[in-house]
Amino acid sequence: MSENNCKVYLDGRAMGEVKDGAAFAEEIRKNRRLGIISGEVNVAYFKKLNEVHINADRGRARKPYIVVEKGKSRYTEEISSKLKSREIDFNYLVRRGIIEYLDAEEEENALVAINESEITEKTTHLEIDPSLMFGVTVNSSVFPEFNNMGRHAIAWNFMKQAQGLYATNFNMRYDARGYLLHYPQEPIINSITYRTMKLNRHPNGQNLVVALSTYYGYNMKDAVVINRAAVDRGLGRSTFFRTYSDEERRYPGGQKDRFVIPAATTEGYRGEHAYAKLGEDGIVEPEMDVNEGDIIIGKVSPPRFLEEQTSFGVGEEKSRDNSVDLRSGEVGTVDNVMFSETTGATKIVKVRVRSNKVPEIGDKFASRQSQKGVVALIVNQEDMPFTKDGIIPDMLLNPIGLPNRMTYGHMLEMLGAKAASLKGTKFDGSAFSKNGKELVDEYGKILTEYGFDKFGDETLYDGRTGKRFESKLFTGVVYYHRLWHMVSLKLQVRSRGPVQILTRQPTEGKPRKGGLKFGEMERDALVGYGASLLIKERMLDQSDKAPVWICKNCGDIGYYDYIKNIPICPLCGGNDLEEIEISYAFKLLLDELKSMHILARSRLKSD
Repeated sequence: MSENNCKVYLDGRAMGEVKDGAAFAEEIRKNRRLGIISGEVNVAYFKKLNEVHINADRGRARKPYIVVEKGKSRYTEEISSKLKSREIDFNYLVRRGIIEYLDAEEEENALVAINESEITEKTTHLEIDPSLMFGVTVNSSVFPEFNNMGRHAIAWNFMKQAQGLYATNFNMRYDARGYLLHYPQEPIINSITYRTMKLNRHPNGQNLVVALSTYYGYNMKDAVVINRAAVDRGLGRSTFFRTYSDEERRYPGGQKDRFVIPAATTEGYRGEHAYAKLGEDGIVEPEMDVNEGDIIIGKVSPPRFLEEQTSFGVGEEKSRDNSVDLRSGEVGTVDNVMFSETTGATKIVKVRVRSNKVPEIGDKFASRQSQKGVVALIVNQEDMPFTKDGIIPDMLLNPIGLPNRMTYGHMLEMLGAKAASLKGTKFDGSAFSKNGKELVDEYGKILTEYGFDKFGDETLYDGRTGKRFESKLFTGVVYYHRLWHMVSLKLQVRSRGPVQILTRQPTEGKPRKGGLKFGEMERDALVGYGASLLIKERMLDQSDKAPVWICKNCGDIGYYDYIKNIPICPLCGGNDLEEIEISYAFKLLLDELKSMHILARSRLKSD
């Protein structure tokens, strides 16, 4: 074995050595293209390390490229015409070595040209299509190359959160939660990926007429103003599905849960009115209107202790109420009920509740170019701005949001979709298909033909005053998503409610009827304003105020003896104590310090 030899690794395991690593890697590629070895194999030669890595394991992300040899693409016009006439298919190209898949390591040995005009003698591969450098989510958007790269990740998330026709069998599904848009539309401007994957079968948005305009300060920053008439016609209207499920669990000793209407003797019985909407089998009936706190699945469970003795010494089997009720803050109609069995042969029931969600102030919308917006105002149609032709925008978007985030693709989509809707067709917005000037000229020509301004600007009139705006406003059509962030599902209000057993502070979270957290930053804001009494109210009076007795001599916490009718200190035995109000969490801290043999003493100020 020589130190100059090149080490060869297969799936990370050392397999041996060769004299010339580059030639060895090239030989493997040659045999792969000839079909002698599997097309699943990838090889990479690392010159600095003098190592060859061969990968054939599962789970590698691989991307197809056209093979280039001696400065010429293997994908010729003849092969292209055969592919279009369907004499051959894509797999034929892979088997013949015209197209090959590269993984992340082999891409390090490749010099890829974006298009044929960029091919040189050193080029090894050619991109099938420039848009393939992006994934499915980015390619579902349009004109991504005109947007700031940092906005793409945000746009991907918005697409994942969009409401739409998520499944054609939504009536048969019992998802934990589902959002169904009532009137989904196909985008006027789409991409080659959108068409190839037939994503029009699952539309997730609507084409809105959008004007870049302010509206009396209501659409500052990310806020948007929408037309009430458009909402009444179905803009963004959707149905929200929530599934509640429970099962009859089995316990040691032969006991198990039962789906029934709990009897009045049941431990934790909630009153006859609570079970009024249950059927004879203890399950709510379909099409029944239900509100927050209503029982929808009646269930009793065995007691936590197997047997409880009665006064006569006879063992009596008791049960406790373990029913499922509707989540706090939710209302709806029971859509469907399903009975089934688990793999353990225990009975299971699922109740799907639906509720209509009409866009309201606080709901979130977003375009495919990551331009998000929360509805700040829903305006009557007669008060919205209108064009000379009587066109009233569905949405008013703050113009500062576009240059601020550098989402110029949004402006191109507005212009292109406006031109396409006038022409009655759809346009392609795939990445790198045309440059910006060509697109603007193409769309501008169409708009001019139909009597509109080349750049999409229009004269608008104020709906409130009837006066013409001094400036022309950029108006167009954009594909907008309604996201599942809806104010009706997030609204959380509490005056009094449950508290934690340990700290006696209000519980956290909407499902537990908790309070909103008043944290350190909120406290700092009040400190900055000098609002000391408000701090005391929020963090003591409305939280975990606890009256305690403090010994004036030793500083320990005492207690009140109601028999002798005097406070007593357990440490020094004195009765010179004073009652003060402190946070119970602080009292808990003092008790926990005592458990570690640390006696924290409280010193009281003299009057």
